[in-house]
Amino acid sequence: MSAKFEFKNESLVIFGIWDKNSIADLKLKDFIKQNFKQNLIFDFKHLEFIDTAGVRFFLALEYDLSLKGIKIKKLNLNPNAQSLFELCQKNYQRISQIKKDKTKSNLKEYFIELGILTHTLLKILKKFIDFTGAFFVSVFLCFKKPRNFRFISFLYHIENSSLKALPIIILTSLLIGIVLAYQAAYQLAQFGANIFIVDLVGISATRELAPLISAIVIAGRSASSYTAQIGVMKITDEIAAMNTMGFRSFEFIVLPRVLALVVAMPLIVAVSDFVSIFGGMVIAKINLDVSFEEFLKRFAEAVALKHVIIGLIKAPMFGFLIGIIACFRGFEVKNTTSSIGIYTTKSVVNAIFWVIAFDAIFSVVLTQMDL
Repeated sequence: MSAKFEFKNESLVIFGIWDKNSIADLKLKDFIKQNFKQNLIFDFKHLEFIDTAGVRFFLALEYDLSLKGIKIKKLNLNPNAQSLFELCQKNYQRISQIKKDKTKSNLKEYFIELGILTHTLLKILKKFIDFTGAFFVSVFLCFKKPRNFRFISFLYHIENSSLKALPIIILTSLLIGIVLAYQAAYQLAQFGANIFIVDLVGISATRELAPLISAIVIAGRSASSYTAQIGVMKITDEIAAMNTMGFRSFEFIVLPRVLALVVAMPLIVAVSDFVSIFGGMVIAKINLDVSFEEFLKRFAEAVALKHVIIGLIKAPMFGFLIGIIACFRGFEVKNTTSSIGIYTTKSVVNAIFWVIAFDAIFSVVLTQMDL
């Protein structure tokens, strides 16, 4: 027997069997579109059997009608059906409502996480600005009292963070010059424009690639070293002891390291310029038969001095960014050894990102200025 029903006055009279098979063809919207008054009675007097699918159907109908302000009353349910209704009613929730709630919940969580992330980033930015401000205050105080500047420490960091990095800088720059010239040689040879390899290698290397590659290598080598050193000093309470004895930790720790990179970076970039151009000269000689004399003559004619100067001017800024970020992350290290690794990684990633970002800003600004 199939599920049957009949509308009588303010009642919906239920007949027969209401199970998963019999209600398959019934649509809730056919019931909802009826013009009910404020009250409706579900009369189960002639109900023979109902399963959970049938109960779910009536609960869904009751829910949808309640949204229209119609109150439902159930009559003549037998004890078994009554128990089944009560059990299902405890755990029933409209699927559309569940999806809506989930969507609301996901959106709420998303905005909460976004807010927390934004707040965290703003806090870090504020701390970094404070840290940079403290650095410039220390620079000013050292100008007032030059004897406070730790010159030996400054020289030590130039040697350790810059001069000892020269072998890897030289090798990297040589490879960059070779790769750049090799790729250009193949393309230029097709058009018989061999001599223009000098323009390409000269301008690209001196203006962009040599400063950028040098800064990235220094960021990977020296930024990690600075952060790890300062992190260990913080964990072993050396910085706290220094402050307790009245020494300004900025003058002892931060100033020599950052200024060492600011001073040394132009020298590193100059070496990198020379080596990368030498790599280009070798490839030009081997692949395009451009002699060293022709290369240097064309270099003097085609590569304006401004390209070399722009590359050298960017170098101190890169050195400052690498140094200040590395020291800032070092002071961020918590009192656990694992945090040294975490903040060392952050230091390198941040330094490389900001070096590339500032290089892009320099490129756009200088191009707009026709330089």
